[in-house]
Amino acid sequence: MKEARIEIKGRVQGIHFRDNVKNFADREGLKGSVMNLFDGGVLIVTQGERDKINNMISWIEKNPGLSKIEDIDISWSDIKDISDDFRIVREGNFFIDKFNSFVRLFKRIFGFAKSNSKFDNIPKHVAIIPDGNRRWAKYRGLAPQFGHYRAGSYSNIESLLKEAKKIGVKYVSIWGFSTDNWKRSENEKKAIFDLILGGVKRFMKFAKENRMKFKHIGRKDRLPRNLIKALEKLEKETSKYKDFTVLLCLDYGGRDELIRAVNKILKSETKEINEKDFAKFLDSYGMPDPDFIIRTSGENRLSGFMPFQAAYAELYFSKIYFPEFGIEELHKAIREYGRRARRFGGG
Repeated sequence: MKEARIEIKGRVQGIHFRDNVKNFADREGLKGSVMNLFDGGVLIVTQGERDKINNMISWIEKNPGLSKIEDIDISWSDIKDISDDFRIVREGNFFIDKFNSFVRLFKRIFGFAKSNSKFDNIPKHVAIIPDGNRRWAKYRGLAPQFGHYRAGSYSNIESLLKEAKKIGVKYVSIWGFSTDNWKRSENEKKAIFDLILGGVKRFMKFAKENRMKFKHIGRKDRLPRNLIKALEKLEKETSKYKDFTVLLCLDYGGRDELIRAVNKILKSETKEINEKDFAKFLDSYGMPDPDFIIRTSGENRLSGFMPFQAAYAELYFSKIYFPEFGIEELHKAIREYGRRARRFGGG
């Protein structure tokens, strides 16, 4: 018995695709849920015998009904919270859900989903605090880890990184797991680490194809050993790339980073230090400070993210939960950055 997260891109909304998926799942005895996504895709989280789940995947690949499948992203894990049945997760009531589905289908057919990608000013380093995963899941009536499934899905992160690189951003930092997140349940932590590990392994090919450098920011003594090894391998094999860098902040906290930096300085027996020297002891040494920090879900604080490096960063607080923060929302944020004047204390 396994659990699979299946994210599908293509023409899958407004055509009764979720109903067809539920009917197939019921016939096969599979449990879980299927839901529409803000970007026009569909997310299936299903539990059952691996062979039966593979039957579902094969069936989806054949474009059932009026669907047109463009891409499928699949990740497997052990079952953490057992589902009682297979259900369709809707957005609000039935009529709102149907209306949103048809709007996205209309956009896909007539090409209105594309945004004007011209920008007045581009930040060199964009940092993202991806908040709201659990609240997004709660709104949909799902267990907390389902929000992480969507937020940390490979295709979701990939699309944001590709678009940032296309726009002209050179560095993107993503806060994946904070030092405070250890307080969460064992099931939720395991779900997050399993998801990150799967994403890191798939990111290897993507990073090489798109010439992206990778760097892990944060503590390295508490994360699962297999995850640390995967992070180290990804860093090593992408170290030669210079055009675009992804910084993944795992087991990271701003205060923790500063304390570790001070302890490093004490061990070095340095007698006097300035700001430039202090930066050499930080996890982000060698990387430029973030110009622009985006936090999703409507929370208006940084929660200790890069307190030393963020001194002059522009801040942007989006009300969108991160599982629904896609390319259009990134464009909106970058345009807002372009309207701001950065003076760095110069008046």
